[in-house]
Amino acid sequence: MPPTADELWALVAGSQQGTLATIKSDGAPQMSNVLYVPDSASRVIRISTTAGRAKSRNLARDPRAALHVAGDDFWNYAVAEGNVTLSDIASVPGDAATAELFAVHSAFYRELDRDTFHDEMIEHRRLVVRLHVTRVYGVIAPSGRRPVRNDT
Repeated sequence: MPPTADELWALVAGSQQGTLATIKSDGAPQMSNVLYVPDSASRVIRISTTAGRAKSRNLARDPRAALHVAGDDFWNYAVAEGNVTLSDIASVPGDAATAELFAVHSAFYRELDRDTFHDEMIEHRRLVVRLHVTRVYGVIAPSGRRPVRNDT
């Protein structure tokens, strides 16, 4: 029986590590390993990045993206896809961008010094990628068929 959208979302929401796929200007995929913060109520996934990275340049041009999240083994994964919005680039301590970045980074690193954090976000020109999930698909096969090794 195929997994439900809620089961697949639970796999996404239960992790903070995935691979983000964006689209290069020539139409080829660009993949980046990312840390992310999922919001189950809104089904928005937040990712911190810098303005100069390929993913942020690609998303500014074409807002479509997909996030692949691995499960416990090869036969368990989910892909969350949708359109992206980008926050402003952090520019002033306490602005909306640094506040959102603080919330994202706090989910990973807990204890942060707000003043040092704001200065670092501004210096590195960080922003938040918001993936608004419209579709989730994947496989959850706890006892699925596995390839058999043939040594003959």
